[in-house]
Amino acid sequence: MQKMSKKLGVLCFALLATGNVLAANKACAGLPGQAELKAALKDSRAASNGGFNLDMWGTVVNRSGEVCAVAFTGGDAGAQWPGSRVISAQKANTANAFSLTGLALATANLYSAVQPGGSLFGLQESNPVDTKVAYAGPASAWGQGNDPMVGKRIGGVNVFGGGLGLYDAAGKLVGAVGVSGDSSCADHAIAWRVRNALKLDYVPGGVGPGGVDQIAYTGGWSQPHCKDATVEDQVVSSLPATRKK
Repeated sequence: MQKMSKKLGVLCFALLATGNVLAANKACAGLPGQAELKAALKDSRAASNGGFNLDMWGTVVNRSGEVCAVAFTGGDAGAQWPGSRVISAQKANTANAFSLTGLALATANLYSAVQPGGSLFGLQESNPVDTKVAYAGPASAWGQGNDPMVGKRIGGVNVFGGGLGLYDAAGKLVGAVGVSGDSSCADHAIAWRVRNALKLDYVPGGVGPGGVDQIAYTGGWSQPHCKDATVEDQVVSSLPATRKK
């Protein structure tokens, strides 16, 4: 009986996961799938991004906040921080939730505003992660095409670098990408490269350097340096420019 129950449980998950993926494919038209996200994430992680050179998690959400794809760069799900899977989804949700067609806000841009005395203090507590979505199993599916988060809304607000809105060639905001697994400064750089590789960086405007959603380490809408200020400044200056529609 136990073996039969286990088999039925696995079958039910497989059927449910298939349904979620099929629904997500329709809701995520025009956005990268798991294989495309994984390839862009691996290539971007291999560049010089500062940080600790760690493996990464990445998540893409559509404009309604539904998870479209989850991927990682390591040999298996344990090769990068397990906690960064959900954080990457949080970052994608945040960048999508607080960006508009005319104004992109990276998660890194929000850091200073949520500190005590800041104009957005308390924002992080306003929208918690849906833990039933975040930690649904089996864990063996995490980061795969049938990741249990796919087709669902994760929620959550995260203000560490690594979350960016996705803008198509018409300048339309179509969702967001979130990256996590290293210092937040490296996460931002990798997310920036991922978005560029996916050709979804036709950013119309923002509060960061260059009038887009670039990370700033001084002034308003900034976050602190993470590890080596000189290297991190050099990384930012080496990142590709956003495209023009």
